[in-house]
Amino acid sequence: MVTTRSRPTHGATGTHGSHDTTEAAGPGAGGHGGRCVPAPDEEALLAVAGSVPDPELPVLTLAELGVVRALRLRPQHHDTHRDLRVEVDLTPTYTGCPAIETMSADIEAALRVAGATEVTVTTVLSPPWSTDDITEDGRRKLSEAGIAPPRPTGPRHPDGPVALTLAIRCPHCGSTETSLLSRFSSTACKALRRCDSCREPFDHVKEL
Repeated sequence: MVTTRSRPTHGATGTHGSHDTTEAAGPGAGGHGGRCVPAPDEEALLAVAGSVPDPELPVLTLAELGVVRALRLRPQHHDTHRDLRVEVDLTPTYTGCPAIETMSADIEAALRVAGATEVTVTTVLSPPWSTDDITEDGRRKLSEAGIAPPRPTGPRHPDGPVALTLAIRCPHCGSTETSLLSRFSSTACKALRRCDSCREPFDHVKEL
């Protein structure tokens, strides 16, 4: 199941009206002496899309969160920034996640700044996202920000080994003695806990 949003720029500003990339990205842009500027490749554009911060966990990028699944360049008639059409596959952290629209809009804005003239963001629900998709750098950043990262959920295959249930470690002092205060914190994906050792409250990204 997929949902798609597409919005050509046609000289329009970025999502928040703060970026106007149409002229600056053209082959005759200043500083290039009228020469054609090669369009960025898929790898560079994927890095741009992945560098967008997550709206609910801004310490993470979308790449570190693991929700940007793929990026493709659509066929174009001219190898310039003026005709750069991009398709992005984006997976929400759960079906109905309210942040998916903001993610899509921010990806569009970032890719337009990079020179895209048309961006199509497709919401892909299969395979579903899991907290295991968060990268190691992402988990480290969560801990450094005082947020306990999710525990590994293990293999999903029913015949695979059974994953061990690990204790939730306090991001402040490292203690594994913690108590649940609320199943929900500032966002639905986090729970509020308190360390029984240092007594500090902290958010925990719930496993999915």
